[in-house]
Order: sequence, then C-alpha cells, then structure tokens
Amino acid sequence: MKTEKINIVMVGTTHPGNIGAAARAMHNMCISNLVLVNPQCSIDELAYSRASGADVILDQIKHRDSLRQSIKDCSLVIATSARSRSLPWPDLSPRQMAQKIWSLNDQAEVALIFGPEHSGLSNEELALCHFNVTIPTNPNFSSLNVASAIQVLCYEIYQTAGNASHIKAAESNECIVTSEDLEGYFAHLEQVLVKTQFLDTEKPGLLMKRLRRLYQRIDLSKTEVNILRGILSSVEKYKS
Repeated sequence: MKTEKINIVMVGTTHPGNIGAAARAMHNMCISNLVLVNPQCSIDELAYSRASGADVILDQIKHRDSLRQSIKDCSLVIATSARSRSLPWPDLSPRQMAQKIWSLNDQAEVALIFGPEHSGLSNEELALCHFNVTIPTNPNFSSLNVASAIQVLCYEIYQTAGNASHIKAAESNECIVTSEDLEGYFAHLEQVLVKTQFLDTEKPGLLMKRLRRLYQRIDLSKTEVNILRGILSSVEKYKS
C-alpha cells in the first residue's frame, strides 16, 4: 500500500478552518490527497491560516459533486461515525482500520469519509462504505471535531506504516474491484430482485442495505463480481 493512494474525503464541510486544520493534520502524517464533496464554504485565508504551512495540501484539493463520484475508483471505502444506526455497519477500531489499509496491494485506492460537522454522514452515504470506524472517546461526550478525527486516523495510518513489515499484503495477481464496480453490481442485483418479485418496491425494508453490508465486508475481486453479474444475467434470461 502507498500513502499516495489514500484519500481523505470531507463531505459537506461548513467551516474553512476545519479544512485548513485537516490539511495540517494530513501533512503531519505524510498523507496528501484531500477531496471535498459539495463543500459549504470556500478555501479562504482562514483555511490557509489554520493549515499552518500545509499549503501544498490546500493547493491540490480535489472537488467532487457527490460522494459516489469521489469514491468510484476506490477498492476500500471507510466511513467515520460515532452515531448508532438502526442497521449497524461492520465496525473497525482505528488500529484495525490502519492495518486493513496496509494489507492492500499497491493497486488499491482507499477513501476515508468524514461527514458534515453538525450532522455526520447520512445513512445513504454510509451505505456506500465498506466499513465504519469509531474513535473511542468519552461515552458522555463522544463528538470529535472533524479535523481532530482526521488527525487521529492519519496518525494510526502513519504509525502502522512504520511497522508494516509484519502485515501480509494482498496478492496482486487479480484485478481489484472498485466502488464503481460494486455499485454496478448492486444496481443489477436490485433490478433482478424486483423482476423476480423477491424485492417488493412498495415495501423494500432494509433488504438492499443488508445485502450491501454482506457483500461490502467480503474482499471480492473484479473476476468474482463479473461472475456474480453473469449469474444475474442468466436469471434475467430465464425469466424473460
């Protein structure tokens, strides 16, 4: 795994100071890719002031209109949230997160997703992620400033990188699956489930979210996703 393949993705950020502080935290820990999804503020003097010299991070920020667009090339997408959910997502500790990242091969791209300051990630945004990481905090005061959360996770990645020799990297002889590949599969799966009447569009419940959770915690290769889509195609032909 290479640090230049790690993307810090901030969604709907409302305060330029938090962007600057995030850049400083990243630069401290040798991570350079910052992506802003639909930011609600501009990169102004306050952002550069809070960056404290990490101008290179701010100067090369990538802007994206949607979270889906920002992660389409990533093979591992990790959300950050302390909120309890009706359907819990596979959870990692910060150290487990770092070890998982460093077990990937050099082809893989990773995204760490941070939600808006006041609301965090929505359930729909969380559904696009493979895992959720929760930073242990005071249970009576668990809310962390977004830049502080970025600092903690970047530190864990930096520390793990320094001790990465004991982590077995994944074999690179198969093409990795990206978020875009998986989203194509999920759309195809939903289409077939509706066609076979397994999924009731009027009462869908949590079926697709549960299936997402199932598949996203498995390290699928692109070949395996193609096999699964081939099975779906055969079902479609049988039903037509």
